[in-house]
Amino acid sequence: MTITPPIQTDETHDPFADSWVESANDPASDFPIQNLPLGVFRPRRDQGGGPRVGTRVGDVVLDLAAVRDAGLLGDVPPQTLGTLETPTLNALMARPRAERVPLRRALFGLLRRANVASAERVQRWLVPAGNVEMLLPAAIGDYTDFYASVFHATNVGSMFRPDNPLLPNYKHVPIGYHGRVSSIVVSGTPVRRPSGQTRAEGEAAPSFGPTARLDYELEVGAFVAGGNNLGEPIPIGRAEEHLFGLCLVNDWSARDVQQWEYQPLGPFLAKNFATTISPWVVTHEALAPFRVPAFARPAGDPDPLPYLDAPGNRTRGGFDLSLEVLISSDRMRASGHAPLALSRGNLQSMYWTVAQMLAHHASNGCNLRPGDLLASGTVSGPQEGSRGCLLELTWRGSRPIELPTGETRRFLQDGDEIILRGWCERPGAKRIGFGECRGVVLPAAPNAEEQG
Repeated sequence: MTITPPIQTDETHDPFADSWVESANDPASDFPIQNLPLGVFRPRRDQGGGPRVGTRVGDVVLDLAAVRDAGLLGDVPPQTLGTLETPTLNALMARPRAERVPLRRALFGLLRRANVASAERVQRWLVPAGNVEMLLPAAIGDYTDFYASVFHATNVGSMFRPDNPLLPNYKHVPIGYHGRVSSIVVSGTPVRRPSGQTRAEGEAAPSFGPTARLDYELEVGAFVAGGNNLGEPIPIGRAEEHLFGLCLVNDWSARDVQQWEYQPLGPFLAKNFATTISPWVVTHEALAPFRVPAFARPAGDPDPLPYLDAPGNRTRGGFDLSLEVLISSDRMRASGHAPLALSRGNLQSMYWTVAQMLAHHASNGCNLRPGDLLASGTVSGPQEGSRGCLLELTWRGSRPIELPTGETRRFLQDGDEIILRGWCERPGAKRIGFGECRGVVLPAAPNAEEQG
């Protein structure tokens, strides 16, 4: 089996390199020049202009097509340069990694302080981040949501099946389901409370109306790079070359609807009304310094089957990616309270790696395409403070959380805003971040209860 070598660090990861864009040198910035995430932006409507491919550095966005047209990316392959004029990242995601890496190196070289002579030529193509509208980074053809945290799966299972919380297949196969692409929205898009069919405890018949148990799910999404032909699996040893980068994902969930409808075929209307993603894709190249071994399975757990196992995945299949969830209610914002941190976790606690999810997804010959999105499922860790949703944090609503205003939350109320953040840091590397993934809950549609 051909094995893709791991991505190596190079001069673009130099922790001592800084930029002539001074805001990128702030230690608290998510976007130093060691990051260079990719996304799609549009100038604010009053300024005109269509979608543009860009990168974020400090508090500004760089228009990549404009830099290309100015002749400042001469060492980048022509095939890659041609992808910068498209309104999505799909064409760039379709190019081989060997053609994408020179773009990262060229941008790093243009923006580093050592090349201050380029500042005058490049500055005209920098736009303040507050003056652009961020769009979905890709035309997402398909979206699959996994269930890769053994801690999340065990917690949820114990609520509904205390004697058998983890089903026997869990430690053998990455569990997932096909999500809904049309309701994926970019960070900042309000999310309307959905209505659905639920059955109250003790009632014989269900009723229809707005969900009373709206929840968030802290997740990480992986965008697919070059895909595979229908009928041709992707070996685990080559899965990494089919991964472009990561983003933050909030897979909003209506827990009461989910409880009633999930048997026998799993999630449906409880999860397809909205999924929010962060706008900047942090590439696998940028994440090279933060790769860690795959989750260490406890003694007695089965080894992955051979099609899900490779030496590279065992030694570098994980990501040391810290994640945080915050909440801000209407009343908190009105009284000047900062958002309240609810939990903090890390992607390296996931039982299944991103590469294993992708290899399993394609193992039956399913054709993945550039721009497809694979989500991790709720990222939860072993500690109570690392649980990635309210269902776990409040233990199905039995342990409400108190907000600074004296309000309590079992599940989300109208006006609540959920904020996801993510970052990578370790000694000897520059801290990089993912920005934010935000969404405010709007009331249910008028006359929602009359739809039935």
